[in-house]
Amino acid sequence: MARSLSNALLKGISGFPSARLSTMVSGSIFQNGMRYSTTAPNDPDTHDDFKPANKLESSGLALQDIVEQDVKDNPVMIYMKGVPDMPRCGFSSLAVRVLKEYNVPLSARNILEDPELKNAVKSFSHWPTFPQIFIKGEFIGGSDIILNMHQTGELKEKLKDISSADEKSEE
Repeated sequence: MARSLSNALLKGISGFPSARLSTMVSGSIFQNGMRYSTTAPNDPDTHDDFKPANKLESSGLALQDIVEQDVKDNPVMIYMKGVPDMPRCGFSSLAVRVLKEYNVPLSARNILEDPELKNAVKSFSHWPTFPQIFIKGEFIGGSDIILNMHQTGELKEKLKDISSADEKSEE
């Protein structure tokens, strides 16, 4: 009786959307009972055509140049652990949540995918920790600094030109 009651309760709970949240475990995403891999298998039988390509390596640009180009071309650029829709650390998550409050276009690169990119960003900004946020080509800092700027109103002032440019294009 107790076992059947607990099974019924478990099935009932798993029917709720909040119980089906995705979970990340060492390069794999588990979502709604399905496993999605974020890493390439190290299988000698896998043909090179089916392995993911590193777009940064195949671009022919040095990583330092890529970082410089990212910062120059994107009004708000964040180098973070994970991606904005699925941050892989609390600090990156906090930074994304704060920046999304301002409805600005947010460009990001996942530093966990490429350790050399991570080092290139560190040497570009002369800052050791992540996330690293750049606004209008200027290095701002990490999530603590963004949060502080948000609380004091300084971030709103910094981002107002970016927000208003987006709003004008929608009109």
